[in-house]
Amino acid sequence: MAKPKVWYIQTESHTERVFDPADYQAMLDEFDVTVNGTGAGLKSEEVAEGIAGFEALVTGWGAPAMTDAIFESADALKIVAHSAGSIKALVSREVIDKYMIPRDIVLFSANVAIAYNVAESTVGMLLMASHQWPAMNTYFKTSGNWKSPDIRWNARFLKGSTVGVIAASKVGREVIKLLSVWPLDIIVYDPFLSDEEAAQMGVAKVELNELFQRADHITVHLPSIASTDNMIGKEQFDLMKPGATFVNTSRGSCIDHDALIEKCKNDDIYVCLDVTTPEPLPKYSEFRMLDNVYIAPHVSGAGFYGYHMIGKQTLEALRCCFAGQPIVGAVDYERYEILA
Repeated sequence: MAKPKVWYIQTESHTERVFDPADYQAMLDEFDVTVNGTGAGLKSEEVAEGIAGFEALVTGWGAPAMTDAIFESADALKIVAHSAGSIKALVSREVIDKYMIPRDIVLFSANVAIAYNVAESTVGMLLMASHQWPAMNTYFKTSGNWKSPDIRWNARFLKGSTVGVIAASKVGREVIKLLSVWPLDIIVYDPFLSDEEAAQMGVAKVELNELFQRADHITVHLPSIASTDNMIGKEQFDLMKPGATFVNTSRGSCIDHDALIEKCKNDDIYVCLDVTTPEPLPKYSEFRMLDNVYIAPHVSGAGFYGYHMIGKQTLEALRCCFAGQPIVGAVDYERYEILA
Protein backbone atom coordinates (compact mmCIF):
# COMPACT_ATOMS: atom_id res chain seq x y z
CA MET A 1 0.00 0.00 0.00
CA ALA A 2 1.33 3.42 -0.95
CA LYS A 3 2.22 5.75 1.88
CA PRO A 4 0.19 8.97 2.22
CA LYS A 5 1.85 11.87 0.43
CA VAL A 6 2.92 14.68 2.79
CA TRP A 7 4.44 18.01 1.80
CA TYR A 8 6.58 19.50 4.55
CA ILE A 9 7.09 23.15 3.55
CA GLN A 10 8.94 24.39 6.63
CA THR A 11 12.63 25.26 6.75
CA GLU A 12 15.37 23.31 8.50
CA SER A 13 15.54 25.85 11.33
CA HIS A 14 11.85 25.29 12.09
CA THR A 15 12.39 21.54 12.04
CA GLU A 16 15.22 21.77 14.55
CA ARG A 17 13.08 23.97 16.79
CA VAL A 18 9.91 21.89 17.02
CA PHE A 19 10.86 18.30 16.23
CA ASP A 20 12.77 15.87 18.35
CA PRO A 21 14.99 14.09 15.79
CA ALA A 22 13.29 10.75 16.48
CA ASP A 23 9.82 12.18 15.78
CA TYR A 24 10.98 13.88 12.59
CA GLN A 25 12.55 10.64 11.39
CA ALA A 26 9.35 8.77 12.22
CA MET A 27 7.41 11.19 10.02
CA LEU A 28 9.84 10.60 7.15
CA ASP A 29 9.62 6.82 7.64
CA GLU A 30 5.85 6.49 8.00
CA PHE A 31 4.80 8.81 5.17
CA ASP A 32 5.91 9.71 1.67
CA VAL A 33 7.31 13.10 2.68
CA THR A 34 8.52 15.77 0.29
CA VAL A 35 10.70 18.19 2.23
CA ASN A 36 11.18 21.84 1.32
CA GLY A 37 14.82 21.84 0.29
CA THR A 38 15.03 25.44 -0.90
CA GLY A 39 16.43 26.75 2.38
CA ALA A 40 13.76 29.45 2.44
CA GLY A 41 10.09 29.75 3.22
CA LEU A 42 7.71 29.18 0.31
CA LYS A 43 5.25 31.76 -0.98
CA SER A 44 1.54 31.11 -1.44
CA GLU A 45 2.02 31.00 -5.21
CA GLU A 46 4.68 28.30 -4.89
CA VAL A 47 2.45 26.20 -2.65
CA ALA A 48 -0.41 26.54 -5.13
CA GLU A 49 1.85 25.39 -7.97
CA GLY A 50 3.01 22.26 -6.12
CA ILE A 51 0.13 21.14 -3.90
CA ALA A 52 -1.58 18.80 -6.39
CA GLY A 53 -1.44 15.18 -5.32
CA PHE A 54 -0.49 15.82 -1.71
CA GLU A 55 -2.79 14.47 0.99
CA ALA A 56 -1.23 16.45 3.85
CA LEU A 57 0.45 19.83 4.11
CA VAL A 58 2.64 20.53 7.13
CA THR A 59 2.99 24.24 7.90
CA GLY A 60 4.40 26.21 10.80
CA TRP A 61 5.71 29.63 11.82
CA GLY A 62 6.36 31.75 8.75
CA ALA A 63 4.19 29.64 6.46
CA PRO A 64 2.34 31.59 3.75
CA ALA A 65 -1.39 32.22 3.87
CA MET A 66 -3.52 29.40 2.48
CA THR A 67 -5.18 31.12 -0.49
CA ASP A 68 -8.03 30.22 -2.82
CA ALA A 69 -5.44 29.30 -5.46
CA ILE A 70 -3.89 26.72 -3.14
CA PHE A 71 -7.20 24.99 -2.48
CA GLU A 72 -8.23 25.18 -6.13
CA SER A 73 -5.14 23.07 -6.89
CA ALA A 74 -5.32 20.84 -3.79
CA ASP A 75 -7.02 17.85 -5.38
CA ALA A 76 -6.14 15.28 -2.70
CA LEU A 77 -5.69 17.31 0.50
CA LYS A 78 -7.08 15.79 3.71
CA ILE A 79 -5.26 17.76 6.42
CA VAL A 80 -3.33 20.98 6.96
CA ALA A 81 -1.14 20.19 9.97
CA HIS A 82 0.13 23.44 11.47
CA SER A 83 3.23 22.76 13.55
CA ALA A 84 2.77 26.01 15.47
CA GLY A 85 0.00 27.79 17.37
CA SER A 86 -2.46 30.35 16.02
CA ILE A 87 -3.98 29.54 12.63
CA LYS A 88 -5.75 32.84 11.89
CA ALA A 89 -2.90 34.28 9.81
CA LEU A 90 -2.68 30.96 7.97
CA VAL A 91 -6.31 30.21 7.12
CA SER A 92 -9.15 32.71 6.88
CA ARG A 93 -12.78 32.17 7.82
CA GLU A 94 -13.67 32.55 4.15
CA VAL A 95 -11.28 29.79 3.06
CA ILE A 96 -12.59 27.49 5.78
CA ASP A 97 -16.20 28.02 4.68
CA LYS A 98 -15.45 27.82 0.96
CA TYR A 99 -13.08 24.86 0.86
CA MET A 100 -12.22 23.15 4.13
CA ILE A 101 -15.69 22.44 5.50
CA PRO A 102 -17.23 21.32 2.16
CA ARG A 103 -14.24 19.06 1.43
CA ASP A 104 -13.96 17.81 5.02
CA ILE A 105 -10.33 18.98 5.25
CA VAL A 106 -8.97 18.96 8.80
CA LEU A 107 -7.02 21.91 10.17
CA PHE A 108 -4.71 20.90 13.01
CA SER A 109 -2.99 23.33 15.39
CA ALA A 110 -0.33 22.47 17.95
CA ASN A 111 -1.33 25.34 20.20
CA VAL A 112 -1.80 23.08 23.22
CA ALA A 113 1.89 22.16 23.02
CA ILE A 114 2.86 25.82 23.28
CA ALA A 115 0.42 26.15 26.16
CA TYR A 116 2.61 23.83 28.24
CA ASN A 117 5.49 26.31 28.09
CA VAL A 118 3.34 29.40 28.58
CA ALA A 119 1.65 27.86 31.63
CA GLU A 120 5.01 27.04 33.22
CA SER A 121 6.22 30.59 32.58
CA THR A 122 2.98 32.01 33.99
CA VAL A 123 3.35 30.21 37.30
CA GLY A 124 7.00 31.25 37.46
CA MET A 125 6.04 34.88 36.84
CA LEU A 126 3.37 34.76 39.54
CA LEU A 127 5.99 33.50 41.98
CA MET A 128 8.68 35.92 40.84
CA ALA A 129 6.54 39.03 40.90
CA SER A 130 4.81 38.28 44.18
CA HIS A 131 8.02 37.33 46.01
CA GLN A 132 9.94 40.28 44.53
CA TRP A 133 13.08 38.21 44.02
CA PRO A 134 14.49 40.31 41.16
CA ALA A 135 14.15 43.48 43.23
CA MET A 136 15.95 41.84 46.14
CA ASN A 137 18.71 40.63 43.84
CA THR A 138 19.20 44.06 42.28
CA TYR A 139 19.21 45.81 45.66
CA PHE A 140 21.79 43.46 47.13
CA LYS A 141 24.10 43.64 44.12
CA THR A 142 23.92 47.40 43.71
CA SER A 143 23.92 48.50 47.36
CA GLY A 144 25.88 45.77 49.08
CA ASN A 145 23.25 45.73 51.82
CA TRP A 146 21.40 42.54 52.71
CA LYS A 147 17.74 43.56 52.85
CA SER A 148 15.91 46.68 51.72
CA PRO A 149 13.21 48.10 54.00
CA ASP A 150 11.37 49.15 50.84
CA ILE A 151 11.04 45.67 49.32
CA ARG A 152 8.43 43.42 50.87
CA TRP A 153 9.59 39.96 51.84
CA ASN A 154 6.47 38.59 53.53
CA ALA A 155 2.99 38.40 52.00
CA ARG A 156 0.24 36.06 50.89
CA PHE A 157 2.04 34.23 48.15
CA LEU A 158 0.46 31.42 46.09
CA LYS A 159 -0.21 28.91 48.86
CA GLY A 160 -3.34 29.82 50.80
CA SER A 161 -4.31 32.43 48.21
CA THR A 162 -7.08 32.97 45.68
CA VAL A 163 -5.83 32.90 42.10
CA GLY A 164 -7.95 34.48 39.38
CA VAL A 165 -7.59 32.99 35.89
CA ILE A 166 -9.03 35.10 33.09
CA ALA A 167 -10.08 32.72 30.28
CA ALA A 168 -10.08 28.95 30.47
CA SER A 169 -8.19 28.79 27.20
CA LYS A 170 -5.63 26.12 26.36
CA VAL A 171 -3.05 28.03 28.43
CA GLY A 172 -5.52 28.90 31.17
CA ARG A 173 -6.41 25.25 31.61
CA GLU A 174 -2.75 24.25 31.80
CA VAL A 175 -2.17 26.90 34.47
CA ILE A 176 -5.12 25.52 36.42
CA LYS A 177 -3.64 22.00 36.17
CA LEU A 178 -0.27 23.19 37.48
CA LEU A 179 -1.86 25.06 40.38
CA SER A 180 -4.42 22.39 41.24
CA VAL A 181 -1.98 20.49 43.47
CA TRP A 182 -1.35 23.56 45.64
CA PRO A 183 -3.47 24.55 48.65
CA LEU A 184 -5.21 27.51 47.03
CA ASP A 185 -8.55 28.51 45.51
CA ILE A 186 -8.95 29.14 41.78
CA ILE A 187 -11.64 31.39 40.36
CA VAL A 188 -12.18 31.77 36.63
CA TYR A 189 -13.80 34.34 34.37
CA ASP A 190 -14.80 32.82 31.05
CA PRO A 191 -18.30 33.26 29.57
CA PHE A 192 -17.71 30.20 27.35
CA LEU A 193 -16.90 27.87 30.27
CA SER A 194 -19.85 25.72 31.27
CA ASP A 195 -20.76 25.04 34.89
CA GLU A 196 -20.10 21.35 34.29
CA GLU A 197 -16.58 22.00 32.98
CA ALA A 198 -15.83 24.34 35.86
CA ALA A 199 -16.92 21.68 38.35
CA GLN A 200 -14.77 19.06 36.65
CA MET A 201 -11.77 21.41 36.79
CA GLY A 202 -12.36 22.21 40.45
CA VAL A 203 -12.72 25.96 39.89
CA ALA A 204 -15.41 28.51 40.63
CA LYS A 205 -16.87 30.63 37.83
CA VAL A 206 -17.17 34.34 38.58
CA GLU A 207 -17.77 37.58 36.72
CA LEU A 208 -14.76 39.66 35.69
CA ASN A 209 -15.12 42.38 38.32
CA GLU A 210 -15.67 39.86 41.10
CA LEU A 211 -12.46 38.13 40.06
CA PHE A 212 -10.51 41.38 40.42
CA GLN A 213 -12.09 42.01 43.81
CA ARG A 214 -11.37 38.58 45.27
CA ALA A 215 -8.10 37.43 43.74
CA ASP A 216 -4.71 37.78 45.40
CA HIS A 217 -3.07 36.88 42.09
CA ILE A 218 -4.47 37.37 38.59
CA THR A 219 -3.30 35.84 35.32
CA VAL A 220 -4.63 36.65 31.85
CA HIS A 221 -5.06 34.13 29.03
CA LEU A 222 -7.43 35.87 26.63
CA PRO A 223 -7.37 35.63 22.83
CA SER A 224 -6.69 38.79 20.85
CA ILE A 225 -10.06 39.34 19.18
CA ALA A 226 -12.31 42.37 18.78
CA SER A 227 -14.33 41.64 21.93
CA THR A 228 -11.23 41.48 24.16
CA ASP A 229 -9.58 44.68 22.92
CA ASN A 230 -8.80 46.79 26.02
CA MET A 231 -11.19 44.51 27.93
CA ILE A 232 -9.30 44.99 31.20
CA GLY A 233 -9.00 48.60 32.28
CA LYS A 234 -9.39 51.14 35.07
CA GLU A 235 -12.69 49.69 36.36
CA GLN A 236 -11.05 46.33 36.97
CA PHE A 237 -7.67 47.59 38.22
CA ASP A 238 -9.39 49.82 40.80
CA LEU A 239 -10.90 46.68 42.34
CA MET A 240 -7.59 44.91 42.96
CA LYS A 241 -6.41 44.16 46.46
CA PRO A 242 -3.38 46.04 47.80
CA GLY A 243 -0.28 43.96 47.10
CA ALA A 244 -1.97 41.81 44.44
CA THR A 245 -0.05 40.26 41.56
CA PHE A 246 -1.01 40.66 37.90
CA VAL A 247 0.52 38.63 35.05
CA ASN A 248 -0.25 38.81 31.34
CA THR A 249 1.16 36.15 29.00
CA SER A 250 -1.63 36.38 26.41
CA ARG A 251 -1.69 39.55 24.28
CA GLY A 252 -1.05 43.18 25.12
CA SER A 253 -4.17 44.31 23.26
CA CYS A 254 -6.38 42.85 26.01
CA ILE A 255 -5.11 45.41 28.54
CA ASP A 256 -5.63 49.17 28.75
CA HIS A 257 -1.96 50.03 29.16
CA ASP A 258 -2.57 53.59 30.32
CA ALA A 259 -4.91 52.41 33.07
CA LEU A 260 -2.41 49.78 34.22
CA ILE A 261 0.41 52.33 34.30
CA GLU A 262 -1.64 54.65 36.51
CA LYS A 263 -2.51 51.76 38.82
CA CYS A 264 1.15 50.74 39.10
CA LYS A 265 2.22 54.33 39.82
CA ASN A 266 -0.34 54.87 42.57
CA ASP A 267 -0.85 51.49 44.23
CA ASP A 268 1.26 48.63 45.54
CA ILE A 269 0.53 45.93 43.00
CA TYR A 270 3.14 43.72 41.33
CA VAL A 271 3.03 43.15 37.60
CA CYS A 272 4.76 40.92 35.05
CA LEU A 273 4.10 41.44 31.35
CA ASP A 274 5.41 38.99 28.77
CA VAL A 275 3.33 40.75 26.11
CA THR A 276 2.70 44.42 25.40
CA THR A 277 1.31 46.66 22.69
CA PRO A 278 3.48 47.52 20.86
CA GLU A 279 6.39 45.09 21.13
CA PRO A 280 8.90 46.20 22.11
CA LEU A 281 7.60 49.08 24.19
CA PRO A 282 8.76 52.57 23.17
CA LYS A 283 12.04 53.71 24.71
CA TYR A 284 10.30 56.13 27.05
CA SER A 285 7.31 53.99 28.01
CA GLU A 286 6.46 54.52 31.66
CA PHE A 287 6.32 50.75 32.11
CA ARG A 288 10.11 50.80 31.76
CA MET A 289 10.41 53.24 34.67
CA LEU A 290 8.27 51.38 37.22
CA ASP A 291 10.05 49.21 39.77
CA ASN A 292 6.93 47.11 40.40
CA VAL A 293 6.62 46.09 36.74
CA TYR A 294 8.70 43.33 35.15
CA ILE A 295 8.85 43.08 31.36
CA ALA A 296 9.77 39.90 29.48
CA PRO A 297 10.35 39.95 25.68
CA HIS A 298 7.42 37.69 24.67
CA VAL A 299 9.25 34.48 25.54
CA SER A 300 6.77 32.66 27.77
CA GLY A 301 6.08 30.13 25.01
CA ALA A 302 9.72 29.10 24.71
CA GLY A 303 11.14 25.85 26.04
CA PHE A 304 12.42 22.56 24.65
CA TYR A 305 9.60 20.53 26.19
CA GLY A 306 6.68 22.39 24.62
CA TYR A 307 8.45 23.02 21.34
CA HIS A 308 9.25 19.34 20.84
CA MET A 309 5.69 18.47 21.81
CA ILE A 310 4.65 20.51 18.75
CA GLY A 311 6.45 18.07 16.51
CA LYS A 312 5.21 15.05 18.43
CA GLN A 313 1.59 16.22 18.23
CA THR A 314 1.93 17.08 14.53
CA LEU A 315 3.19 13.56 13.86
CA GLU A 316 0.31 12.10 15.86
CA ALA A 317 -2.20 14.26 13.96
CA LEU A 318 -0.94 12.85 10.66
CA ARG A 319 -1.11 9.31 12.01
CA CYS A 320 -4.68 9.74 13.25
CA CYS A 321 -5.81 11.45 10.06
CA PHE A 322 -4.70 8.59 7.82
CA ALA A 323 -5.93 5.96 10.28
CA GLY A 324 -9.40 7.51 10.30
CA GLN A 325 -9.18 8.33 14.01
CA PRO A 326 -10.16 11.50 15.91
CA ILE A 327 -7.41 14.13 15.82
CA VAL A 328 -6.48 15.84 19.07
CA GLY A 329 -5.82 19.46 18.16
CA ALA A 330 -8.22 19.60 15.21
CA VAL A 331 -9.65 23.10 14.98
CA ASP A 332 -13.35 23.39 15.78
CA TYR A 333 -14.49 25.56 12.89
CA GLU A 334 -17.56 26.71 14.82
CA ARG A 335 -15.25 28.35 17.39
CA TYR A 336 -13.00 30.04 14.84
CA GLU A 337 -14.08 33.57 15.81
CA ILE A 338 -13.00 33.17 19.45
CA LEU A 339 -9.66 31.54 18.74
CA ALA A 340 -6.52 33.47 19.63
